[in-house]
Amino acid sequence: MVPTIRKGIKVPENIWIFCMEVFGLAGWSGSGKTTLVKQLIPLLVSKGISVSTLKHAHHSFDIDKPGKDSFEHRLAGANEVLISSAKRWAIIHENRELGEANLKSLLAKFSSVDLVLVEGFKNESHKKLEVYREKNGKPLLQQNDPNICGIASDIQLNNLEVPVFDINDIESISHFIIRQSGLI
Repeated sequence: MVPTIRKGIKVPENIWIFCMEVFGLAGWSGSGKTTLVKQLIPLLVSKGISVSTLKHAHHSFDIDKPGKDSFEHRLAGANEVLISSAKRWAIIHENRELGEANLKSLLAKFSSVDLVLVEGFKNESHKKLEVYREKNGKPLLQQNDPNICGIASDIQLNNLEVPVFDINDIESISHFIIRQSGLI
């Protein structure tokens, strides 16, 4: 077992406060962000880095099903419903009239890990790798986002001020994310 890499601050009485690093993958719908995240997670974990993910959904979604007790609790007006079993637990929080939560408030909900990979949230100001596919026919986000520090693409991109990686070179992309996150 590889020891977990942790960045932390030691305070008096041998207490450590750990800092989670945040790194994003941004791109147009259909660019391959989810595929890349699914490939990166086991590679980063094998390097001793604890990882959590945060995924933005552009549409309404539901992880609950009509007829289930938790669904009925929410329908009855509960603000939050926590579902627990021996294998996992989840909290469903209703935003109601508050609107969508911002990235900072969502990150505060996580338990401490080395790295949170954020999929989406392309308009937030954290470091990001753009995932770009020519077939989408969309412009590069990097041209208008100074927080994009690299690009993973299926085509050769030249004359850019950020490094460009082959979208299938997961090893190089993982090293880039580790360096950019300060986890070396």
